[in-house]
Parts: sequence; C-alpha cells; structure tokens
Amino acid sequence: MPWGCKCFLEEKLRNFKLCSSDVKFVRILVVGEVGAGMSSFINAVNNAFQERITSGALVDGRSGTSCTTIYKTHHIKGKDGSRLPFVFSDVMGLESADGQGVHVQDIITALKGFLEEGYKFNPVTPASQKDYNKNPKTSDKPFCLVNVIAASTVSLMEQNLIEKMNLIRGVAIEYNLPQVIIMTKVDEVCPLVKQDLRKVYTSKKIKEKVIV
Repeated sequence: MPWGCKCFLEEKLRNFKLCSSDVKFVRILVVGEVGAGMSSFINAVNNAFQERITSGALVDGRSGTSCTTIYKTHHIKGKDGSRLPFVFSDVMGLESADGQGVHVQDIITALKGFLEEGYKFNPVTPASQKDYNKNPKTSDKPFCLVNVIAASTVSLMEQNLIEKMNLIRGVAIEYNLPQVIIMTKVDEVCPLVKQDLRKVYTSKKIKEKVIV
C-alpha cells in the first residue's frame, strides 16, 4: 500500500466488523527473539489507534532478557476508548539457548488456542495440562502469526534460534495460519532510514537484511 494511504487503512481497521457473532475479536499472536521489539510493536499499534503514547505492554530493551513473563492479551482501543475487534497475544521472547526464553512448545500450544490467559512462562518446562484452556473458543485461537525480527541482529541469529522459529512457522503452516514478518530497528542499520523512515522501501542495507 502506498505510504500516503495509511490513513485509509487505519480508518478501514477502525470500522472493521466481524461476520460471526461467535467470534468476539481476531486474535494475533506475536513472537520473536528477546529484544526484537514485540511489546514495542504492540504498543505502537495501540498508539496509532488511540493517537497518544501508551504502554500496555511492558518494554525493557536493555536487560537482555524478556520483559514479558506471562501470556497476556492486549486489547487495542480507539480514540474514544472502545475496544477494536482485534487483539494481540504477547509471549516471552525466544532465545537461542535451551532453557532460556519462552519454551517453543508453549508457543505451539498458544497457536492451537490451548494456552491459558495469564499463564506464567517457564523457560525450562512447557505448560502442563493444568495450564491449558481445555475448551478454547474461536476467539482464543490466533488468526495470524506475527514474527518480529530486529534488523540490527537478524544476521547474527544462531542456528538453534533459527530452528526454533522454523518449528513455530511449520506448525502455523500446518494450521493454515497467515504469517507476517515485522522488521524492527531498521533505523539502526541504515543512516538514510534514520533520517527519513520513508526510505525503508528503497534502502539497499534494509534489502540485504530482508534477504537474510
């Protein structure tokens, strides 16, 4: 979509109506490496629709560990404070080492709609049956998987982390879930983009990161 049409897209999303009364909202599951900016992305979407700065999803890009510790649903609100018909599910970030970051099996459980709201992530052990939402409704199941990747670190990803992400993508494909990649921190790899964000689509350095 052309850069100048973003207002049209925003208005279309504000007025989006669900066809089925059984579905309360469209759930979008957000995953990515620790520090990639998953929570910041969720906040940015909320900021755009509320037209003010919000901080519903906790952010800490300096610690090197995930700030998100529980499985939480973030409702997106409009300017008048009313909830829009789509939500984001935030999870702990992925790490390359086993026993650190979110357990891949927990993300797979979330993809199937079985992970209970408020579940506290354990990097060593995945959720057990007692942590399951045993009768998930349609609104509990993600309609889309968003993979957040930082342009500043994508070329430094270790093989173990790539394998984890590929496993998650494979399950999403199996369940016919649409997938989107959001590349963050583009300003950190290209000075031209840092000066003018619109140049992100023509930057050779950004193109190199996308190909990676």
